[in-house]
Amino acid sequence: MSQFLAKIPRGWLILACIGLIALNMRGPFVAVAPVVDLLRQDLGFSPVELGLLTGIPVLCFSLASPLASLAGRRLGAEFAVMLTLLGVLAGVVIRSSGGGALVMAGTVIIGVAITIGNIAVPLIIRRDFAPRRQATAMGVYTAALNIGSFLTSVATAPLAELVGWRLALAASALLALAAILFWVPTVGARRAFVPAAVPVVPASSSGGVAGVRWLTVGLTLGFAGQAFSYYGVTAWLPSFLSDELAMGTAQAGAGSSLFQIFAIVGGLGVPLLARFASTTTVAVTLSALWLTVPVGLLLAPSWWWMWSSLGGVAQGGGITVIFIAVIQFAHSQAAAGKMSAVVQGVGYCFAALAPTIVGYVHSVTEGWTVPLFVILGSVLTFCVCTTLSVRWVARQR
Repeated sequence: MSQFLAKIPRGWLILACIGLIALNMRGPFVAVAPVVDLLRQDLGFSPVELGLLTGIPVLCFSLASPLASLAGRRLGAEFAVMLTLLGVLAGVVIRSSGGGALVMAGTVIIGVAITIGNIAVPLIIRRDFAPRRQATAMGVYTAALNIGSFLTSVATAPLAELVGWRLALAASALLALAAILFWVPTVGARRAFVPAAVPVVPASSSGGVAGVRWLTVGLTLGFAGQAFSYYGVTAWLPSFLSDELAMGTAQAGAGSSLFQIFAIVGGLGVPLLARFASTTTVAVTLSALWLTVPVGLLLAPSWWWMWSSLGGVAQGGGITVIFIAVIQFAHSQAAAGKMSAVVQGVGYCFAALAPTIVGYVHSVTEGWTVPLFVILGSVLTFCVCTTLSVRWVARQR
């Protein structure tokens, strides 16, 4: 296999590896949702415990981001990616091998491992790709995140009917193994398995860092608005469609499926659009698409399929444009890691709260109008903060 890979340009190999790695960075915890009933029946989990299975990884994305940033700086990006893949592999196996305690323990391991990858992969894109190709690489990364989520959510339930929920959840390990088999020969065994600290650029020799604090605040608020909106809509869109349009479970689930599928278009579409328009124009376009979700569901809920599709494009492209801004502005690998850790750490904290807050508002108001206004507020936060931030970055280049 090493001889075959040696004939392929390194840039293409790294891009393929990034896609394979990304397939592992959402699917393992999305896989739980289709088999929650089986877990409740087999392990006696309460609704709160079932909620934790999907909430723990998002909390890890927030709480473990500083640790993940430190790992990227002290151990090197290649080793950090190996920690991600090995951690996902170990977590998936542990989660599928025992009772409730092991399910929870495996989920925590998966969450921490993916958090490391959330920081490490953008650093690799920043370092190994020329500026003109970074947007494309980031688009492939975010598209693969959503492809992994979609494939896992579609395949897990049918697989569980054939082989049981344990083997169905364990199937995610195959993606981790595939990524490891490509990653090790691509970067070399030494770089993959031996830590190597990232050199720190002295502050006096780095340029273009004026306003970094304000930019970090802007991108953090933009990412928080994006993440809160995404997890809020993902958690409650099926319930909204069921309540407001009297849809069945399967049809209501189609709304969420469109929201996830069209994220692939957003992730890949942002780099293409950026070739013909400024990043500010891209951000404004994504903002307009995001706004169609809460506004459209408020004014014309029967057109849910359109709002789900347009919102899917927006959420897939939104995370892409934010990370492009981070890697383009940061003056060094270490600075990019720190900025990414802050942006993701705070942003995912809000994401973890989104399903609970939206659900609480819905229960208190006994309707969906106020919850949709909550989503509208978070979308507006994304629109304003992200647009102003990427506009500022564009002016500094």
